[in-house]
Amino acid sequence: MEITNARKWGTFAVCALVAIVPNIDLTALNQAVPKLSADLRPSATQILWIADAYGFVLAGLLITMGVIGDRIGHKRLLMIGVSVFAVASAATAYAPSAEWLIAARAVLGAAGATLMPSGLSLVRRVFTEPKERTMAVGLFMGVGGLAVGLGPVIGGALLDDFWWGSVFLINVPVMLVALVAGLLVLPESRNPNPGRLDVVSVPLSVAGVLGVVYAIKEAAAHGVAHARIGIAAGVGLVALVWFVRRQLKVGHPLIDMRLFRRAAFAGSVVTNLFAMFALVAQSLIFSIFFQMVYGWSPLRSGLAGLPGAVAAMVGGAALAPPLINAIGRARTVAAGLALSTAAFAAFTLVDAGTAYWVLVLPMAMSGVGMGMALTVTGDTVLASVPKDRSGAASAISETATELGGALGMAILGSVLTAVYRDRISVPQGVAGPAGHAVRDSLPAALQVASQLPARLGAQVTDLARNAYVDGMHAALLCSAGFAALVAGAALVTLRSVPKVIEEEGADEPELETAR
Repeated sequence: MEITNARKWGTFAVCALVAIVPNIDLTALNQAVPKLSADLRPSATQILWIADAYGFVLAGLLITMGVIGDRIGHKRLLMIGVSVFAVASAATAYAPSAEWLIAARAVLGAAGATLMPSGLSLVRRVFTEPKERTMAVGLFMGVGGLAVGLGPVIGGALLDDFWWGSVFLINVPVMLVALVAGLLVLPESRNPNPGRLDVVSVPLSVAGVLGVVYAIKEAAAHGVAHARIGIAAGVGLVALVWFVRRQLKVGHPLIDMRLFRRAAFAGSVVTNLFAMFALVAQSLIFSIFFQMVYGWSPLRSGLAGLPGAVAAMVGGAALAPPLINAIGRARTVAAGLALSTAAFAAFTLVDAGTAYWVLVLPMAMSGVGMGMALTVTGDTVLASVPKDRSGAASAISETATELGGALGMAILGSVLTAVYRDRISVPQGVAGPAGHAVRDSLPAALQVASQLPARLGAQVTDLARNAYVDGMHAALLCSAGFAALVAGAALVTLRSVPKVIEEEGADEPELETAR
């Protein structure tokens, strides 16, 4: 069935709206933690689970939900996910206890796992002309990046006037609008011959991804010495190896591992992983820098990060498509990552006294570069597989992105912390537990400084902020190095990918009309 232009962009609008909400929700939570901690009084461990339950469940279920969408239909799965997300958001907003909040966040993660693969798959289905598809994927990726930047702004604005639950409750009317519009506008998209679902592979994929992501995040927060981290990593790796071996043997695998034989697919997935590894430095490091080095409020800090998010949308939607046509996919990805490399290197010139406007140019450079790279790789992943497997393909890409972000936070966060602890010097007069806290982290040092006499507190504050900046420089140099390596890898892995990837499978079924 012919899809009208209005129907195409209506589908895009619904899918983009659905993708925006989880990204805003993820970043807005961080600003709600102080208020919800005062209200619910969670333990330190519960605070970690409140923050991580969503991401853990999301990462663990992405592959499964992508495959389920290919089987039952991505419109149907998306509508189910939107409904559950709305209900779980309300349950989260009015959580009476920390345990309730953790459980509701886990349900949000399960619902969130249905949204991105299904949304991307539907975008892939309706935009069939290659250049138009690339532009649509670029806009989709850019909207998601902009949502991450808007999260702190919206969260800060809500928390100025309302209770902590407002950052979750705002999701409900947005998702209800998406539900009604989706029922009216979205076409259905499914694999007509999906085969039997391999029920053994589902728990293997969940255990594998969840175990690895949990181990990485916990190692970043607490170090590698804890037994539970080694156990989680071991279980995750064994499950992933078993999962891969099983996919190569069963008649109807959860993931067709032969997809990785396609240079376009494998190269794009790996590039996504390591690009996100490098990108996490800007969002992680500068959110702390603005609030604890500059001393800005959460709302002002969120606004300060917007130039990078807007630039990512420009790089993905406006610059990537014509550059693909002019210089090819491999060179476009490499150029974007090279621009980001230069931006990360430029950040090392920043110190505690640097004016904000000096940061805007490298922030924009990094955003444009990453927007270009992630748009091309995202489009290449979708376009290099048949449309009836686009849900599974986009789920693999999203899982790689989650793993890349977790690895980036673990490794870059460890580099920053190690340099901070090496460079910090505790002045005389600060000893015992207070001295240990100053050596531990910048937030802990500022907390100690606030309780000291004014002159000594100011001295601790200056020393801690300068040590943090030294750690920030080291982490950003690592990001620059990784981005440069991935740029070189992209030139090799994507060199044979054509500028225009034509649609595959001329005998694919027509789209069903919305009912």
